[in-house]
Amino acid sequence: MDTTVFENYESNVRSYCRNFPAVFTTAKGAVMTDENGKEYIDFFAGAGALNTGHNPDYIVEKMIDYLRSSGIVHSMDMYTVPKRDFISYFEEKILLPRGLNYKIQFAGPTGTNAVEAALKLARLVKKRQNVFAMMGAFHGMTYGSLSLTTDRDSREGAGQTFHNVTHIPTPYMFPEMDTIAYMERMLTDDHSGIEKPAAVVLETVQADGGIYPFDAEWLRRLRDLCDRHDILMVVDDIQVGIGRTGNFFSFERAGIVPDIVTVSKSIGGGMPLALVLMKPELDIWTPGQHNGTFRGNQLSLVAGKAGLEMMINENILEGVRRKEKIVEDFLKKEICPLDSRIAVRGIGLIWGVDFDAFDRDMTKPLIAACFKNGLIAERVGRGNRVLKLMPPLNIEDSLLIKGLEILKKSLMEIL
Repeated sequence: MDTTVFENYESNVRSYCRNFPAVFTTAKGAVMTDENGKEYIDFFAGAGALNTGHNPDYIVEKMIDYLRSSGIVHSMDMYTVPKRDFISYFEEKILLPRGLNYKIQFAGPTGTNAVEAALKLARLVKKRQNVFAMMGAFHGMTYGSLSLTTDRDSREGAGQTFHNVTHIPTPYMFPEMDTIAYMERMLTDDHSGIEKPAAVVLETVQADGGIYPFDAEWLRRLRDLCDRHDILMVVDDIQVGIGRTGNFFSFERAGIVPDIVTVSKSIGGGMPLALVLMKPELDIWTPGQHNGTFRGNQLSLVAGKAGLEMMINENILEGVRRKEKIVEDFLKKEICPLDSRIAVRGIGLIWGVDFDAFDRDMTKPLIAACFKNGLIAERVGRGNRVLKLMPPLNIEDSLLIKGLEILKKSLMEIL
């Protein structure tokens, strides 16, 4: 395969292609194919952007029909039929059945745009500058989002120092430590040296941090802390929402209602789309106070509504909860016994195989072996020592098991 044009002309910033050195041509469902005809099972799913898989017929047909109808594609934030249809469906089929009352803001088309908007809004509402974020978090690569993100390499790429964010140790970092009590003390101790935050921003399952689901009771205690101290709770559901954990929103399992939720990736049915969901009383924006040229892209709204229809009509959430058991059983019965130093954890269809206890890098040769054997998977976490498994939610059982078997075969090759 000829990759010289990329190597000669594309910026050094390219990353995923270095781990998956193939030129891809087609993709369907959970399978990608390169220009030599080799097929790969996709346990990456566009970092969570392809929860309904590659090119599902239902979504593709909806987009083609819309384009053939000469439907408007670009309209800034003007009123359109696709936007009305998307909002109506999202309200009636997603929000109302869950008892959620949110206004919907269409941000720029990527997750980091939604996080930037949420940060601006939280500070605007509370008239405070500081924000609490969690160690191990990833929220995006633009300035505000990057101030929340803790990965050192990513932060150094900004070339400047970040301000007005206090990072809180996560529960898994210090199991003996009550991190809620720690935040309580920071807020009430007049010698803590910490400014009261406008918001606490978190993922309920840290994905790029190493696949760490936060305990439901801990999330409920955090909600209570925010309520008592007049702090907004902002949940970043960009990667772990839209069914990834077995519920549509990742916070549902804790029975909590965040004040603001950021949503992107799979909300667009594979197309670029990002939303900020906010409690109505927080919607104090003035017209145009936060905008973007491609907010609410019409083709993305068509694809997004179709993706939501697939989620409901095909009972995808029920399938995620069933497949969760398949993955968990395989990892614990087939992967963990290969070496006592291996740890696994996850929820729904996002799982991590942790090699931190090894004295050498295991994930880099492992993803290379997986790729050679026909499986695409990413590595995340501290030192990239965790293999992340994140297939499309509607992957067939046979492909899911085949992918897990490729993982086992590849791991045995490098152990």
